[in-house]
Amino acid sequence: MSLSPFHLAIPVHDLPAARTFYGEVFGLEEGRSSEQWVDFNFFGHQLVIHEHPKMPYQEQANTNAVDGHDVPVPHFGVVLGWEEWETLAERLRARDTEFVIEPYVRFKGQVGEQATMFLLDPCGNALEFKAFKDMGQLFAK
Repeated sequence: MSLSPFHLAIPVHDLPAARTFYGEVFGLEEGRSSEQWVDFNFFGHQLVIHEHPKMPYQEQANTNAVDGHDVPVPHFGVVLGWEEWETLAERLRARDTEFVIEPYVRFKGQVGEQATMFLLDPCGNALEFKAFKDMGQLFAK
């Protein structure tokens, strides 16, 4: 499957903290920047953090129940290969990351079985990282 990179711009109310989080916690390569925004290579996609006053969803996340967990909405993230997901989970655990939903395998033995984890950036933006044992089930019903 060949994908085009997506572009996502998100608000952050503390640009220096968010810059450190994406650059150091995830180890993302920084691209262009100004005093109000920073580009990152987000696993091959363009993520831009824009300084902006705190948004209501950053104060208190809304959630939907999925597989017995309260999944924060809105959220964004990326689907990784299984080993890449495991490496990221280990990296985040080694940095004592506080997870909204700890890394685990969801829908075990069912269509769409996947590894997933959720966390917040320092500005309250929710991120999900997932991986499928069978990438062909990404859109399976």
